[in-house]
Order: sequence, then C-alpha cells, then structure tokens
Amino acid sequence: MFLPRSIKHCRACGGEVRYQTPAEDNRDRATCTVCETIHYENPVNVVGTLPVWQDRVLLCRRNIEPRRGLWTLPAGFMELGESTAEGAVRETVEEAGAHIELQELFTLLNVVRVGQVHLFYRARLLDTEFAPGPETIEAELFAEADIPWDEIAFRTTKQTLEHFFADRRAGRFETHVGDIV
Repeated sequence: MFLPRSIKHCRACGGEVRYQTPAEDNRDRATCTVCETIHYENPVNVVGTLPVWQDRVLLCRRNIEPRRGLWTLPAGFMELGESTAEGAVRETVEEAGAHIELQELFTLLNVVRVGQVHLFYRARLLDTEFAPGPETIEAELFAEADIPWDEIAFRTTKQTLEHFFADRRAGRFETHVGDIV
C-alpha cells in the first residue's frame, strides 16, 4: 500500500527532505538533506466509544467533513499526553456531550490505506441528556432495527456496530481485531 509522502521540509532545520532508505533500515524515510534528521511517519490513532443505553446505541450525525451529515460513533483523533481510554472519553464528551462509564476495549481496526488505527471502547451511558458539540449536528439513540445503516459514515463504525449486535445476541462481548481493506 502506498501512502502519499507528506513531509517536504525538515522540522529541525527547515532544509529540504528527500525520501530514501537510511543505512540499517528497511524502508524509505523522510530524511533531511541538510542536517540528516530522519522524520518517521506513523499511523494515527482514532479513539472513540460505543455508548449504550438499555437496548439502544448512541450515534452522532457529523457536522464536519469528511462525510458531513452521516452517522458515526463518537470518536476522533487521539491527542498527545492522553491514553486511548482518556481520548475516547474526551471525544464522547466533545462530540455528544454524553456522560459515560467507560468499559473494555471492544474493537481495534486497522485502516491501512489511510494510515489509521481505530479503537472503540464499549461504554455505558449514565443518562440520556446529550449536548452535542460543534462537530455534531445531533446525537440520538438507536435500537438495532432503527440504525440508519445506509447513512453510516465509516466502515469502522459499521463493523463495530455489527460486532456489538452479534455479541449481544450471543450473550457475551469479546474484543474484535481486524483490518479494513
């Protein structure tokens, strides 16, 4: 899989960057032609929750691109200085204004083509009062039969929901790991 090369200038000295394989490495890296600093590009973590109230799950209608107007679980990019769990809780508050009790990691999905890893935790909603932030048009609870499947924004959200409802029918929740190809 080829991802676009995004680094053009060195963050240390501002010099021009060239992609080349450094000695004792096995792949091209962004290498400064002036100070020889090597800049590593690594996947980005997306963290979120699957909040549940009784037999319904909380979804957020996106107010931003990509996929504005479609439904997703509350999630977003992990920030420096926070754990995946802390980021998942923060994103749930920012996007839905939901009060939750965080539970276990539920899905870990690699989205290799865009250089992302999506981690969703199960969460128990403590109430049904929501205060969506600016990135969310509305936050709403859905029973399985009412999920707007054709309006789900991302494949990671769809897979997480599918795993959740299958596990609930089976009477036990497992951690699911997979790749979105």
